[in-house]
Amino acid sequence: MLYVLFRFLLRCIYTLLFRLEAIGTENIPANGPVILASNHLSNFDPPTVGVKVERKVHFMAKEELFNIPVFGSLIRAFGAFPVKRGGVSKDAIKSAIALLKEGRMMGIFPEGSRNNQSGAAKKGAAMIAVRSGAAVVPVAIVGRYKPFSKIKVCYGEPIDLTAIIEQSSPDMLDQVTDAIMARIRALAERHR
Repeated sequence: MLYVLFRFLLRCIYTLLFRLEAIGTENIPANGPVILASNHLSNFDPPTVGVKVERKVHFMAKEELFNIPVFGSLIRAFGAFPVKRGGVSKDAIKSAIALLKEGRMMGIFPEGSRNNQSGAAKKGAAMIAVRSGAAVVPVAIVGRYKPFSKIKVCYGEPIDLTAIIEQSSPDMLDQVTDAIMARIRALAERHR
């Protein structure tokens, strides 16, 4: 109940403040395990990715954020779960895979940190996708978080990773990561 209320309030705020437009939400499977794999521009990105989606979207968040009064409760209600500082731990990966095996949906930023200047992505999202068997939906956030300027969140069709996974090559996770990032970049380019 708190999630639905919080999402409604955020939808209002994001619509008024950032003129948020969601494109392609029909590409998100209505049930089963799903990973929304998005580019990462700002601290505002997790709500941007999840606010227009009907299903609850879970995100990893820095453990310290859960210790902030009120805010910690809000992000937990919005579907976040803690990750220790210094990278994604084995426990966080296990939690993500367990969540997906329950048929839930989570949002992941393969680049890791926001404004990743190198454009290089980490393999965590690929590992979680391969181990969970979740559908991977590319997401591109297009625009800037300036008051009253437009932000678009674009959801592409799920990525078919079958051919890469079946090869079982030593660099499979690199190939899966590259495939995910290529689709995110193409989606962003198409909606600029």
